[in-house]
Amino acid sequence: MSDRLGGQHVMITGGSRGIGAAIVEKALAEGARVSFIDIDLEESAGLAERLGARDRLFFGRGDVRSAADIAGFHEKAIVAFGPVTALVNNAGRNSYADPVAMTEQQWDDVFSVDLKSAWLMARAVLPSMIAARHGAIVNIASLHSELTYPGMFPYAAAKSGLVGLTRSLALEVGPHQIRVNALSPGYTETFLVKEFFEKSAPGLRARVLDAHPMGRMATPQEIANCAVFLISDEASFVTGANWQVDGGLGARFAG
Repeated sequence: MSDRLGGQHVMITGGSRGIGAAIVEKALAEGARVSFIDIDLEESAGLAERLGARDRLFFGRGDVRSAADIAGFHEKAIVAFGPVTALVNNAGRNSYADPVAMTEQQWDDVFSVDLKSAWLMARAVLPSMIAARHGAIVNIASLHSELTYPGMFPYAAAKSGLVGLTRSLALEVGPHQIRVNALSPGYTETFLVKEFFEKSAPGLRARVLDAHPMGRMATPQEIANCAVFLISDEASFVTGANWQVDGGLGARFAG
């Protein structure tokens, strides 16, 4: 364990599994006090039990689409660990809608999780960051913000919006010495990617792996490594950026 995040209170959304859980674990290993919010009580409790570190880990059940849930979680977390110094907006969901058949409610559900929640969380933590003139936010976007796939409407629009939110927010809070970056994973071995392949044609996973220059997908831990770097002081002059962590997939032509 290093002390790269020693003294920090890192808050994470969607921390119960996949990339979120990997970021929780990595931040703890780097010396941070970590709070995370998730709607899945069973998965979250299991993660907390596995990681231990009860004096440095706080979980609050809540829906990141709800400003009231966020406010309640934030209040309890800062009582436990003090003001938030770093926020990772990781919570997200896939979408497989038809652009004609999709309802307004379905549209709102996608954007409230994948985009609106990042603003709601930032709005909650920014006042103390501004007062301290220090802080970092990382928004977990996706390679879908640049490239996308048929049948996943409107996921790319939500993730593109998250990258745009990142740029705008970085400019707004930069004068307060607060950094805001996006991190865009490619294919990563998570529940959401497993769900995608289950809904896809047989053999797609093999074709996807064949298209990767490195011949494999990322692990959640590899994405977590980059997220923790971006919230650490080692990235002190990185803001307004979208880091693509995709094993080179976005660099190649088809064929």
